[in-house]
Amino acid sequence: MFHAAAIEADSKDDFYAQLAAQARALLEGERDRVANAANLAALIYQSLPGVNWAGVYFFDGTELVVGPFQGKPACVRIPMGKGVCGTAAVTRESQLVDDVNAFDGHIACDPDSRSEVVVPLHRGDELIGVLDIDSPRASRFDADDLRGLESLAAIYLESL
Repeated sequence: MFHAAAIEADSKDDFYAQLAAQARALLEGERDRVANAANLAALIYQSLPGVNWAGVYFFDGTELVVGPFQGKPACVRIPMGKGVCGTAAVTRESQLVDDVNAFDGHIACDPDSRSEVVVPLHRGDELIGVLDIDSPRASRFDADDLRGLESLAAIYLESL
């Protein structure tokens, strides 16, 4: 059984390295994408300070559909190219948004969210979905957070 350890780190790099180690241990030996997404969302939500939503949207061949998450109820379907999640899915590029209200076409699933990071989940040309993390604080995330969350997304993809 996996037991999350409290993370005490001197830097964000150390924090994300420890979080990555926990994610690897948590996902090790499991291949189910829903189970692993659920555990990864819970790990991020419980470990990353200042977040109000963490989860995965899966690509169903047409649009993004909410998968496992932690936080308030979410938008169920997001059209490709719409909002931060749909943009990340179409461009296959991570999105780091300091103020979601300034993002053209932002979809306000939770009106308390102010900043967001979305990492596309893909293997080659195959889009699996996106990893989405929101915060009620503007400019909550920086380049270090983006790199750390991209490493967690890569660990998730390796588990599949």
